[in-house]
Amino acid sequence: MKDTVTSTDVQNQIIEAFEFRHAAKVFDPERRVSESEFGTILDAARLSPSSFGLEPWQLLVVQDPDKRELLRPFTWGASGEMNGTEGQLRTASHFGIFLSHTGATMSHESDYPRQHAAEVKKFPAEFLDGFHAAYSKFRTDDFKIESERETTDWAARQAYIALGNVMTVAAMMGIDTCPIEGFDADQTSAVLEEHFGIDPKLYRPAVMVAFGYRAGPPMFPKTRRGMDEIVSWF
Repeated sequence: MKDTVTSTDVQNQIIEAFEFRHAAKVFDPERRVSESEFGTILDAARLSPSSFGLEPWQLLVVQDPDKRELLRPFTWGASGEMNGTEGQLRTASHFGIFLSHTGATMSHESDYPRQHAAEVKKFPAEFLDGFHAAYSKFRTDDFKIESERETTDWAARQAYIALGNVMTVAAMMGIDTCPIEGFDADQTSAVLEEHFGIDPKLYRPAVMVAFGYRAGPPMFPKTRRGMDEIVSWF
């Protein structure tokens, strides 16, 4: 008789993964995430939802040690300087940088939203005008996304959805992660332009994330607010 995976089993696996996950400050440099496992992580990012389905982010996977070193002087959240280690940049199996799109592509006046709807989402031609009108209303009337900074921040929020999903999927496979906001965004953007060929008019760094296997146990136990402190029922 085949084993049956129940809903309770899945629920337990999910909670175990969230209990397992912590922001790993340093990884075991001798252990590598397999190509197959990292492919699943990338698929989790690719299949993540986004506002209007526009996927306004890109992901750089930085594996070249020399290129990682370029980030160290201003990426204090991954350099190890906060805890006296080699940090995530030097020890992670894989290191990613989520880039958010800017107003150059995500304005309702730019070509990208309509092109994406037609070529990626495969919307019929007769739907495109309605889609574009809804997106324009959302930006100008509903959320009042007007400035370049507001547009980039909105795009970054979509990247964070993918970030959360890749960390959860990694945890379910026993792979450690660490989301990283400890970096100078302007200096990162300058290095990305000079050494990675990333046009700062089109993309801005939103958040970094490291993957690997923890070098030791978490420094502190996991603590969170109680359910009654975060959820209100009406």
